[in-house]
Amino acid sequence: MKAVLVRSLDDISIVEMEAPRPGPGEIVVAMKVVGICGSDTTPWYVATKAPVVLGHEPAGIVVETGAGVTSFHAGDRVVVHHHAACGVCRFCQAGEDVMCAEWKRTRLHPGGLAERVRVEAAAVATDTLRFQDSLSFEDGALVEPVACAVKAVRRARVASGDSVAVIGLGSNGILLGLVARSAGAATLVGCDPDPARRAHAVRLGFDQVLAPEEDLAEKVKRGGRSGTDVVFVLPTAEEAVLSALSAAGPAGRVVFYSPIPPGKKWTIEPHLPYLRDLSMLFSYSSGARDMREALSLLARGAVRSADLVTHRVPLEQAAEAFALARRGGDVLKVVVTI
Repeated sequence: MKAVLVRSLDDISIVEMEAPRPGPGEIVVAMKVVGICGSDTTPWYVATKAPVVLGHEPAGIVVETGAGVTSFHAGDRVVVHHHAACGVCRFCQAGEDVMCAEWKRTRLHPGGLAERVRVEAAAVATDTLRFQDSLSFEDGALVEPVACAVKAVRRARVASGDSVAVIGLGSNGILLGLVARSAGAATLVGCDPDPARRAHAVRLGFDQVLAPEEDLAEKVKRGGRSGTDVVFVLPTAEEAVLSALSAAGPAGRVVFYSPIPPGKKWTIEPHLPYLRDLSMLFSYSSGARDMREALSLLARGAVRSADLVTHRVPLEQAAEAFALARRGGDVLKVVVTI
């Protein structure tokens, strides 16, 4: 079978691998659509895994089941999470799946960007979702990124009437806004230096979009508020962090969403965040509960792949998909078709 091997973001090739076979409790899925995540195009993050077959936003069809599998059958359309928690440890019981020791030990084999993928028994049992014919495979490939947004929005305690700001308006930033709106956010403000991305945000329902030089905090305060209730921060530059802290209002929640490279440091003056009683939170990946809620949001049409996917690239040209995803601008969500 064909798979995409990433040695670095400048060295991506199609290789031949032996097609996987399922063990007890496992399934093999023929991939149909796989999304390219922002982490897949982050050089330092990819370097920690390479050489590797990436792809953790997959949707496909079950083609083979291992001994003991009764909940899935050949022909089922499924979304598969790349990690699965144990469900019983103290982190799982607290709803913090991604801190479970078993969570990172599980993975897709060899990775989503392959013609066929073996899914471990733990993921088959707890974190593989069948999805209805009314949803496309592109919708299925959005379940995992939407699940990450679901977790972050829950962590931020977004409630009805809240004002929400999103710094960084790539596909993940816009997904955060859409999920926050579904949770009751009354006002969505976005900030990004790229005019094309700002235009995407307006098209998808943001109330106001700004360039970084427009001073997010000042614009929010002109709107009659002392600051925004929630700020999601996707860039890891110190300027973005300081802008988020400045824009957050009393008892506001600031959520850091993107992988932050080792050694990265921010210089923060804590005086005003302390007096405003701000919460600084981090949101990493997602769990089984988030995946199910994400699928529900897609089924209800709160998020639609037709609104977000701007580029589709066949597996044989996967290097182009990575290049497109890194380009930004008019490129919002890139998917690989198989």
